[in-house]
Amino acid sequence: MRHITDPIDRRLLDEFQRDFPVAERPFQVLGNALGLDEAEVIHRLSRMRATGRITRVGATITPGAVTASTLAAVSAPEDRLEEVAAQIDAEPGVNHNYQREDAWNLWFVATGPDRAHVNNTLARISRSTGLQVLDLRLVRPFNVDLGFRMTGGTKNVPTARKVDASVMREGDRCLLQSLSSGLSLVSEPYAALARSLKRDVIDVMERVEALHAAGIISRLGVIVRHRALGWSANAMVVWDLPAERIDTAGPALAAYPGVTLCYERNPVPDVWPYRLYSMIHARTRSEALETLAGAIALTELAGARHKVLFSTRCFKQTGALIQAKEAAA
Repeated sequence: MRHITDPIDRRLLDEFQRDFPVAERPFQVLGNALGLDEAEVIHRLSRMRATGRITRVGATITPGAVTASTLAAVSAPEDRLEEVAAQIDAEPGVNHNYQREDAWNLWFVATGPDRAHVNNTLARISRSTGLQVLDLRLVRPFNVDLGFRMTGGTKNVPTARKVDASVMREGDRCLLQSLSSGLSLVSEPYAALARSLKRDVIDVMERVEALHAAGIISRLGVIVRHRALGWSANAMVVWDLPAERIDTAGPALAAYPGVTLCYERNPVPDVWPYRLYSMIHARTRSEALETLAGAIALTELAGARHKVLFSTRCFKQTGALIQAKEAAA
């Protein structure tokens, strides 16, 4: 699976990663913009989902808005890598799990309705694997919206919005969980969603709009699989900076072209000193390293020790867990 060459598919991925229409027939709205009929839009998205180029058309939820999450890592012995990855993947709260080039070789995100749920997930993983789990909690995001154009170049990232969790109502967690899993690729997806929740479609659409406006839904649109689209040289770069330098280094790094994610996390004393995290999504390793070289030259990062962890395999990539489920046996 390589770069998208079909110009219509490219526009679908470039232009509709966010601000997906909240309308009775949203795929018809997309079709009108693309000069296609509704059925063709649904067919194209269904094909890209079936071939693994997109995960879903749905929502990403702002970290910490109404749920808890953390980035975590273990150092799995090479001969146990598959076994440990499977144990991590079996946890319903784990929504991303990647192998990276480092002694700490399995990196995953644990999510849940509250911090206790996340803590329990990490504790079960530690017990089942017999390995230390690094708990790298988010301190603050500088850019956690992964939407960007398939052609690269100019970022397609909006200004960060404040989150107003006070808008949450009864039933919203169920709605967010369904949106995080993805809308049905049918002509009236919100009606299908409403039926699955045994709710009125107008009420569902109004709640989607309210949750999006409140910043709880960070992005509503096409969620792509970057590796499957040719962006396979993906590196997490971590930076060892004192806390007082993060105020200036974080925004500067987040704004640098080619840096697709940037955030501050708590270090682990005597084990993992890094506070500032960034992701570079590139088509080749050399392209990623070229971006990194430019970032290293930023005045705000002068003298900062860093480490580059290229992703080598994706074991799991799903939406966040918003409502509690029982852990897999």
